[in-house]
Amino acid sequence: MILQALFQLAQREGLVEDPDFEWKRVPWIARIDLQGRLLGIESTHYTPPVEPGSRRKPKPVAKQFRMPREPARTSGDRAFLLCDKADYAFGIVNTTSPEASEAERTARRFELFRQRVNGCWHDTQDEGVKAVLTLLDKVAANPDSVQLPEGYGPAELIAFALAEDVDRLVTDRPLVRDYWRLQRSVPPEPGGRAVCLVTGSRLSERALFKPIKRMPGATTSGAPLVSFNSPAFMSYGWHGNANAPVSREAAEAASEALVRLVDPTYPDPRNPGQALPKRHLRITADTLVCYWAASEAGDSLAEILGGLLDEDTDASRVSEQYRSIWRGKAAPIKDPTAFYALVLTGAQGRLVVREWIESSVGDAARNLAQHFADLELPGWVRRAGADGDDAHISLRSLVAALAPQGKEDQVPGAVVGQIIDAALYGTAYPISILQRALLRARAEIGQCSGGGGLDAYSARRRMDARTALVKAILNRRFRQSGGRHMLKEVSPMMDPNLKSPGYLFGRLLALVERIQQEALGDVNASVVDRFFAGASATPRAVFPRLLKNVRHHVRRAKDNPGGAGRVVWLERLLDDVLAGLPAEKGFPTHLDLEQQGLFLLGYHQMRKWLWLGSEERQAWAAQFPDAPRVYQPASNG
Repeated sequence: MILQALFQLAQREGLVEDPDFEWKRVPWIARIDLQGRLLGIESTHYTPPVEPGSRRKPKPVAKQFRMPREPARTSGDRAFLLCDKADYAFGIVNTTSPEASEAERTARRFELFRQRVNGCWHDTQDEGVKAVLTLLDKVAANPDSVQLPEGYGPAELIAFALAEDVDRLVTDRPLVRDYWRLQRSVPPEPGGRAVCLVTGSRLSERALFKPIKRMPGATTSGAPLVSFNSPAFMSYGWHGNANAPVSREAAEAASEALVRLVDPTYPDPRNPGQALPKRHLRITADTLVCYWAASEAGDSLAEILGGLLDEDTDASRVSEQYRSIWRGKAAPIKDPTAFYALVLTGAQGRLVVREWIESSVGDAARNLAQHFADLELPGWVRRAGADGDDAHISLRSLVAALAPQGKEDQVPGAVVGQIIDAALYGTAYPISILQRALLRARAEIGQCSGGGGLDAYSARRRMDARTALVKAILNRRFRQSGGRHMLKEVSPMMDPNLKSPGYLFGRLLALVERIQQEALGDVNASVVDRFFAGASATPRAVFPRLLKNVRHHVRRAKDNPGGAGRVVWLERLLDDVLAGLPAEKGFPTHLDLEQQGLFLLGYHQMRKWLWLGSEERQAWAAQFPDAPRVYQPASNG
């Protein structure tokens, strides 16, 4: 189904309307005259415009041209037609001190390139090809006559153009294009019995899939989506790509569609000079998600999905019905158009498909709204700094929250796929993500409760996103299990009526921390720094000691100027939380994963609630009118 959807995308956007040619980035053009004199080697690099809502400065990229479509070089030497690397095009070795074997190989490659140009000249008699051949003959006689321009990088392509043709390459000349189509039109051997898995037509050749370049995590030469290059990947006696019989037409179309999806500036074949809209979002160093609709009717969601999942809040790009998704409100969209998402990780041998998602535009929009509703935490709960950033929590923030020190490349691509799968399908998150989130919370809690600075700010941002993710995980498990795991769903705000043990213990630790601060001020290692991990997993081993010490802190805090009233209020809150615990059972010896998640939520929400301003506390009280009196604004002494 993946190949069929990619094939249909290529057909819809006209990516293979001229199947004998493909778009390639050509960084350098060798400008020549009709006498074969080299006038210069020009760069085609340009800086693309900044994407709306993006904070990243774009890097210069090479211009793309329609070049003859050729099979990828897998092993051995093979020259491309009229466009290749410097060792093929001019016989120039790419190293400063080449060994004899390298020089011999470069000379062999240059001769292969000359032979291809000579064959083209023999069949076309085109004056542009003749000029290139004349130049190559001069280079063969005097290898030092060509110098590569400053900035030429290894493996960059060099094409040729006549001076009078301006922007038209030699490969664009009519006679050359006709020649290449004839070269590609050789019919396959008759008698084939296999059926193409994509089109359903009979075929007698099995095409190789083009390596996909610009894929994070893969080699610079690219990695294919489908490939069989080892006996371990073969079965039933089939060799190579006979294991996956796909026609050349389908393989080239599917590969080209994937190239288009991972390229942020893929040229629009129907509108020269313009690029097709971006259809991917890079999440980690080696993983990205591609997305598209089956028809133009669904492009409205595909156009803004990257912004929805990332941090693009540019209102000019997102209609009101889609902006409501950020707020967790289901958009009134009932579009049945098929919608696809493909999560890929680059690897050395081939691309790794992490997730394949088939949905509809309407269902995907509805599930995305639920995704943001489950993540919802009000600004005062997840405010990480003085800027009060209340934007939605992005996919990249969720992944960073699961990584040591926010290093996204240390999160496996499979985890990224699971989060995207839950966002677009509305399914439950794997329990392994909850476990990973709790491990990171314990490891970084000391940074979150520390002072200022960029590291502390980033740690608090990660804790905010981590708490939101834990809330989403638990609430989905509650809904999809029929309420077997928890008493009720967790509110975005601190809920004084939620009596789950883990949630109460988390609130209790936040109160103990605040009382210690009232008594001692800022200390090098607070109770949270020292006991968070133990309190969240084994309450019986930690809380009796903490509650014994808290009485000493209460007495000391009451002696501080102006502290008596606040401490009395904190004591009343502490008593209310303790009253919610089952007295006959005492402190449990351990908490399971769900209760540990509730512990994190209880601590995080209570800690933020204790520092609310008067207006925020009034707004909270309006949401919980049945809260005990001690929580009402007037009770805060």
